[in-house]
Amino acid sequence: MADNSQTSENLAETMRKRNSIIIKTSIVGIIANIFLAGFKAVVGVIANSIAVILDAVNNLTDAISSIVTIIGTKLSAKAPNKKFPLGYGRIEYISALIVAAIVFYAGGTALVESVKKIIWPETPDYSIVSIIIIAAAVLVKIGLSIFFRIQGKKVNSSALTASGADAFFDAVLSASVLLSAIVYMIWHVSLEAYVGIIISAFIIKAAIEMILDSLKDILGTRPDPELSVKIKTIMTNEPEILGAYDLIINNYGTSKNYASIHIELPDNMSVAHVDKITRHLEYEVYKETGVILTGVGVYSYNTRDSVAAEMRQKITDKVMQHEWALQVHGFYVDYETKTIRFDVVIGFEITAKEAYEILQADAESLYPDYDFLIVTDVDITDI
Repeated sequence: MADNSQTSENLAETMRKRNSIIIKTSIVGIIANIFLAGFKAVVGVIANSIAVILDAVNNLTDAISSIVTIIGTKLSAKAPNKKFPLGYGRIEYISALIVAAIVFYAGGTALVESVKKIIWPETPDYSIVSIIIIAAAVLVKIGLSIFFRIQGKKVNSSALTASGADAFFDAVLSASVLLSAIVYMIWHVSLEAYVGIIISAFIIKAAIEMILDSLKDILGTRPDPELSVKIKTIMTNEPEILGAYDLIINNYGTSKNYASIHIELPDNMSVAHVDKITRHLEYEVYKETGVILTGVGVYSYNTRDSVAAEMRQKITDKVMQHEWALQVHGFYVDYETKTIRFDVVIGFEITAKEAYEILQADAESLYPDYDFLIVTDVDITDI
């Protein structure tokens, strides 16, 4: 119990350090982007450049995004309570969705303004100072991109990593603004509005990608295969466990995963022994992966004779002839009640009801004297 408590404290300390790095990194981004937005806005107004002004707006939305990220990180770190017993971790995903909406609005507004400048063009007026400021902004954005990506990788933050990618695109867009300004100064050809449309398209594309990523986190996606396999390995390292199945991982924010799983144990094992094994496994999984096992279900397998093994193989061979049948597990023969029970993991190309009817018919064709308890499992994780 003391070890488990120590592990919980270590995980909490890791999360505190992670949140601190995210907030500090975001503050750096806010300061840098506000300065860039201010300088670019002044240059854009003086030079009468829609492209520079839109680039300034893009920097401002980045600053707002960082502010929302900080708020989301702060709120997601709130301790669980009676009303929200699993914590506030998913607020991070909602804040990311809000950021995406802000960016999308900025991109749409920029697109409208750029189109207006094509219809009603205005002549820009660049100076050497404005060129130097835009060039410096490109270098700052490249530096921010590298900084965000390094910090994002360090704390496994998709928000910071995305900000790093966004900063790199911003650097590319600012470089295109710089290029259009140089072209105008040399050849007096105005590419302002067209560069503005390109910037708008990039902003809108980035917003759509952010929205899709946020929706994936909110809806829930297939767990990381590496994590699933690691949990199964921990479970099956115990000599008494024949297999581990039906792993379900529910995510409630970064590094806040709750899971349930079934393990297959011999039918002659005492309840006390089962209790000892499951408690040990819950601790090991938490220590090695940070995943909290909220439930460990048990399947029993026959240990008294080889007949059950032959029956299992026969039924498995029959079931696995179907392309949608992915796995058979939890097989047990109860000779006293003449009942056979097993689970089948099925693919998404068939409904549970259709699969059940086919499986029932298959099993009855092999052993008509037995009753069957068949459960169709969803293909949720890679174990």
